[in-house]
Formats: sequence, C-alpha cells, structure tokens
Amino acid sequence: MNPQTLSLRALLFLGLWQTGRRCLASAPELKIQPQKIAVVGAGIGGSAAAFYLRQEFGPGVKIDVFEPDTVGGRLATVKFGDQDYETGGAVIHPLNLHMKHFIEKLGIPPRKDVRSKAAIFDGKELTFEESDWYIVNVLHMLWRYGFNFLRMHMWVETVLDKFMRIYQYQQYGYSFSSVDKLLHAMGGDGFLTLLNQTLEETMMAEGFPQVFINEVVSPITRVNYGQSVRLNGIVGAVSLAGVDSGLWAVDGGNKRVCSGLLYISKTELITAKVTSISIKVRPSKSGTTTTFYEVNYVGESGSAHSLYDIVVIATPLHQGKSDIIFSGFSPPLPSHYPGRYHQTVSTLIHGRLNMSFLGSTKKASDFTVSDILTMDSKDSIINSLSSIDPVQIPEGYIRPPASVAKVWKVFSPQPLTQEQLQDMFITWDSSSETRWLAYPIYRPPQRKTPPFILHNRLYYLNAVEWAASAMEMSAISARNVALLAHHRWHQQEGKVDQEDLHTRLRGEL
Repeated sequence: MNPQTLSLRALLFLGLWQTGRRCLASAPELKIQPQKIAVVGAGIGGSAAAFYLRQEFGPGVKIDVFEPDTVGGRLATVKFGDQDYETGGAVIHPLNLHMKHFIEKLGIPPRKDVRSKAAIFDGKELTFEESDWYIVNVLHMLWRYGFNFLRMHMWVETVLDKFMRIYQYQQYGYSFSSVDKLLHAMGGDGFLTLLNQTLEETMMAEGFPQVFINEVVSPITRVNYGQSVRLNGIVGAVSLAGVDSGLWAVDGGNKRVCSGLLYISKTELITAKVTSISIKVRPSKSGTTTTFYEVNYVGESGSAHSLYDIVVIATPLHQGKSDIIFSGFSPPLPSHYPGRYHQTVSTLIHGRLNMSFLGSTKKASDFTVSDILTMDSKDSIINSLSSIDPVQIPEGYIRPPASVAKVWKVFSPQPLTQEQLQDMFITWDSSSETRWLAYPIYRPPQRKTPPFILHNRLYYLNAVEWAASAMEMSAISARNVALLAHHRWHQQEGKVDQEDLHTRLRGEL
C-alpha cells in the first residue's frame, strides 16, 4: 500500500466522523418527520439501523426495535468457567470505519491483542506451520509459492481501495436502492463481475496457480465462510481480507456494540417475535388518506400490534431464518427470498489437544499454534480449529501451549460425534455447541439479489448479505437504508442512485 493511499484513507476517516450532516448544496425544505419507525432485529444490522435512523430523523421520532432473542444476533458469547468467549462474529478489519466509529462513540476499547500463529492442515498432516520468526515465514512462502502470497495481498488491497469509496458516498449522504447499484458505486462493472463469478475463476484469471488456491486460499474461505473457493469473488475478497494484520475485536465481546447502539439511539427494545406486517390505510385530518404499516408480534404478554410510518427488516427473509408473513401488498411480497443459509457448527471445547490428530510428532508443550486452517479435502471433517481467548483479556494473560487444557473452537459443517472429539482431544471437561445459519450459501452466478426497498416505506437491510456477509457490510447497509428512508420520505431523489459525487466535488472546488 502506498503512502498516498494511506493519506487518503486517513483524511476520509477524519472527515467521516465530523459531527453534523455534510451537504453538497442546500437541502430542500423538509416535510414533517415520521412519528414512529420499527426495526425488526437487534443484531449488528438492526442496532446500527436504529443508530443511523435516529441520526437522520432526529430526536422526535419514536424508534421501536423488535428482538425475540438476545441482542446481538449472530454476535454472541458463551460462558466457560469464569470467562466469556465469542461463538459468533469474532474479528473486525482495521479499515472497517463504521465499526471503529461505533466503539469510539460508545467509549468501548478494543480487546487487548494476543499474538497468534497459524497452520494449514490437509486432513492428515500439517502442510504449513507459522514460525515465531517473520523472515522464516516469508522464506517458507517464497520457496513454496513464489510471490503469490504477496500478489494475493496486493489484489485484496486493490479491491479494498475501491470498497472504501462507499464511506465517502455515505459521508455526503448518498444512498442506493439496490445491492447492484451500491456495488457499482464502489467498483463499477468490475465489482458486478466479481459478484457473478467464483473466487477461483477470478484468481485463476489473475494468474494464481491452482496449487496456491487449493493450499492457501481455500483454507481461508473455509475458516471464514465454511465454503470453498467456488463462492463469489466479492465475498472471497472479504474473506481474504480476514487474514490481514491489525484485525481486532471489542473488549467484552463484539455484541456490546449492538446493545450500546440501541442505548445511545434512545430506542425502545420490544422483546417479541414479529409474525406479520400488513398495510393499513387511515383517513387524515386534511381529508386524504395515510398509509401505515401494522406490525403484529407475539411477546411474553401475548399478541399485540402497532402502526408505523417506516419499517426496516433487519433479519434474513429466507427459509430457516424468518417466517414473517406480509399481507395486503400488491404485488404480493414473498416471506422467503431464493437462496439458503449455510450451516456452520461452532463447538467450544475445554481440553487438551491430541497432536496425533494433526499427524504431528511434535510435543504438545512445543505447539503454540492458535489457528489451524484446513484444506478442502475428503479427509477434512472440520473447517478450522482455533485456540481462543476470553472476550476480556486478564492482566498478564499468555496463551498456553497445547499441552495445557484450554478453550478450543471448532468450526464444522455438521455436529461432531463423540468419536470425532476423542480423535481431536486427549481429554476434555466441558463443551458447548452452537448451530449457526451464519451466512448465505454463495453459488455464483448470482441470481437477482433481494431488494433494499420492499414497498414504499418498507426496507430490507439484509439484502446486502448476498454480496458478502460481515459486521461492516451490515453497518454499511444500515447506513444506506437509513439514508434511503430519509431521502425517499423527504423526496430528495437527487441523493438516491447517483454516482456523480466526484464530479460534483470537482465542480465545487
């Protein structure tokens, strides 16, 4: 990355968080604000949407957030002994500017960094083990793969540089009505091409050899998305960015961001499951009619319903993830959009690793690797095996070697049997299994992505997941939907689906 790129990113980061809304020209006079907004779902997308909706519509609007389960959604922790550990979304990229802004706004520090080392496992033995010495790792990679590892990082940097454009668009209040238009604003036709071809096809077209894709790229996509290199190029690039340096997490657990955003947004959290959304027409004082959305829900006190001016769906409308019924819409709205979510089973084990499972003769006391990635082979029953640290790092904490009982997190496509666990661990005293429908099954070419706009004032935040699923992608979508809702409410069409930002900026200089 060159110094000029760093400078531009630094300027963007500083400018992005200045208080107040930036405008390129005087905004037209706004009509009366909405009175009530509903957000369905309190994961990172829903909580970020509440934050940005409050920012766009001001203090007068009432914002209700519906969540039947725990705030945080796919950001979750589980308690082992006296410590909590992440079971859901675990790491954040250093260029994820929205997530950085959230923790600064909330006053939550990042988690203390604990140095990690990685290895690659082909199902029978370790084919690569990271050294404590940086130069040794570089020489090993050069000897085995030439400059392809460096070229991979350079390719990811190229994609990230284009990805960063969305922050500038959002800084100036621009929004996009579809996932395709949002991606095009970032990277033009090239990003739409990435969406519709596999990561493997993309990298082979860039000249990467198949052996490098099989032995390095595939293990990365398996640990991050539980899928092979046949996922799309956009989510593939996001996955590869997950091995960059500087990755971080939130002290006390990433889910703290969600509860913090709901608190500072002064929203009302309604612990209830939304069952249906329908259109209701009411006469107004002026003699005209006004359309509202009736949200029907079931909580501890039974069934209830409320009317809202704007509704944001921040939970996946796909089979196995949601059963919200939409009634009274013309044309009808589907309860489920095409496509399915991929199951990843996250198993936490407190025990001692069996080195023979890895085909290694090394003493467990000498094995300090924390992250074991796996190749896509019939011998790999797991996607990854990681030694994980608590969400709050104790003072003087040092990650112990494999000879000491500690907490391991195993990602696998299916629940692990007792026999499989006995192969992996010499002994263990406790375990916890979480079955996630964590992210979509990515199988390009991409069928038409779900829309952001379901109806006039009904929005679908999770549409963005069909390009790539990540905490920052949800935050970007939340910002986009909040801007979209604001502009369409106030009929500011000049800020929707426009890619002339840089032309207008040059015209004002």
